[in-house]
Amino acid sequence: MYIYKPDYLVMTAGPTMVSGNVLQARAKAFGNPDLDPDFFTFYQSVCDKLKIFFGTEKAQMIIMNGEGMLALDAACASLTEKGDEVLVISNGVFGEGFKDLILQYGGNVTIYESDWKSGLSASKLEEFLKSKSNFKFATIVHCDTPSGVLNDIGPICNLLKSKGILTVVDTVAAVGGTELKVDEWNIDIALGGSQKVFSAPSGLSLLSISDDAWNAIENRTTPIPSFYCNLSYWKNCVEEMLFPYTMPASDIMGLNAALGNLLSERPNRVIERHEEMRDYTIERLKDMGIELYLNDSFSPTVTAFLVPEGYDAQEIINHMKNKYKILIANSYGPLKNKVLRIGHMGENARFDRVMFTLDNLEKTLCDLKRG
Repeated sequence: MYIYKPDYLVMTAGPTMVSGNVLQARAKAFGNPDLDPDFFTFYQSVCDKLKIFFGTEKAQMIIMNGEGMLALDAACASLTEKGDEVLVISNGVFGEGFKDLILQYGGNVTIYESDWKSGLSASKLEEFLKSKSNFKFATIVHCDTPSGVLNDIGPICNLLKSKGILTVVDTVAAVGGTELKVDEWNIDIALGGSQKVFSAPSGLSLLSISDDAWNAIENRTTPIPSFYCNLSYWKNCVEEMLFPYTMPASDIMGLNAALGNLLSERPNRVIERHEEMRDYTIERLKDMGIELYLNDSFSPTVTAFLVPEGYDAQEIINHMKNKYKILIANSYGPLKNKVLRIGHMGENARFDRVMFTLDNLEKTLCDLKRG
């Protein structure tokens, strides 16, 4: 019988390493989340903690049973009706990926494509919107992890709102590790996941939903073509004490412990250490003579760099995992095998882990050097 027992440090752009107290929380006894009133109280308390990281007092938080991709799918399923005009704002692999979700539900997609090596520009988007702005909603990625770009979404979301366009923001790889202000930036649906900065196991989607988004969902002219991705079932689930399906109590208990770990740090310290680890990673890579992929807008949660000339991406990954017990990541789409990525988010945004990773990347390049 094969036993899966990974023995390496996970330094990818999610999932991240999980603290012992989070694992222990998931192993505790739990009751019946369908029938126990105390669980609904607990669920709401976890949602209230999430509001701190999402920067909202007005929006409703919900926790769904499914990896962060479920959040993206549910937002598109619940907002999109056949023939709706939807703007996909893209400067990366995942930004462009929203197109397939919207087309699946019958929307008409317009892609606003921007340079993948730089952050999005609100002023350039404003120029684009002068020619067409009749969009029901727009999608945007906060941190596009295949390239490590961090977009300044505040001005963009406020701009879209001023045009009457709802906003759907994928902040799965950013929330918690950088500033997010759902209320101030007029974000209608913000999408997160448990396995990134929050450093809980994958399996939970985290969403904030504004009143305007609820209004759009509840006033559709056609039914939402999904049960599992139907956000309307979540609007009053705590008040009515009725979840759409049995909630994963142990996963939410683990998330609660993970949020407690972050909240135990002094205010702003979590964001500060993410920024410190980004800066340290960039400095070390430059010292090694390694070229960064981006020109600007470097995320505090993940850094992408070009595979050095003469090396193979997968060979570097395999060597680090097998010899030094560290897992870093390849990229996706057109960046695959051209770009490697080091995640420094959540529990991994700590100096000892990042230094250890970079030290052994340097050793790996020496080990594999030809000639």
